[in-house]
Amino acid sequence: MTEMSNMPMEPDQPEPFYQIWIRALTRPEDATYAGIASSANVNPNIAYLWLFLTGLISSIFSIALQGTSMRQLRSFLPPEAAQAIGGGQSFGTILIGAICGAPFAAAFGVLFFAIIVALIQWIAKMFGGHGDYRRMVYTLACIASPLNLVVAALTLLGAIPFIGFLFGLISFVVGIYALFLYVVAVKGVNAFGWGAALGSVLLPVLVFIFLCACVVIGGLAILGSAFYGINQSLGAF
Repeated sequence: MTEMSNMPMEPDQPEPFYQIWIRALTRPEDATYAGIASSANVNPNIAYLWLFLTGLISSIFSIALQGTSMRQLRSFLPPEAAQAIGGGQSFGTILIGAICGAPFAAAFGVLFFAIIVALIQWIAKMFGGHGDYRRMVYTLACIASPLNLVVAALTLLGAIPFIGFLFGLISFVVGIYALFLYVVAVKGVNAFGWGAALGSVLLPVLVFIFLCACVVIGGLAILGSAFYGINQSLGAF
């Protein structure tokens, strides 16, 4: 017994990130997310890095496939219509554009995620939540980061002719499941009820949708006024 007590203790090894991700995706329980939020691994900078790298992969696939889809669409249109919509770049040009544009898209995604999480946690505090931004952003990043890779895979599979729409339906289901995971995570980290968790997650989403709608309506109004002015000017001649 004396020899065993004098042996040096092995330091606790940090849990691999992929195990945390798998647990966050497959065990949607309060205890799961409360445990992630209270672990020694919590680090917002790591969360931002995960989000950026996985968002980068997803953005490359998305931008490249959008360019390829536009190129394929041109082949089915008359020359005049194809010239009007553009998108005649070669595959190499599309790929280079995706690689160059993806870092900006990924960085914007991280910024947007950080803002949304800050709003979620701010509302959660008003509902009596016990969490904080540091733990909340890390916990939600454990969900969002692997989901970025899932979205990238579904985007790639969605480009398959004839059956791609099936993966679009799967993407919709994944989106609903992701929303459920976020609600459970907010509930677990802040240690409050379902109503407060739903309100904390849905209110920022509704505000974002409202702002987007205002921007779209305002843009259409400006375009409408511009076209009206052009028509009036042409009518004067």
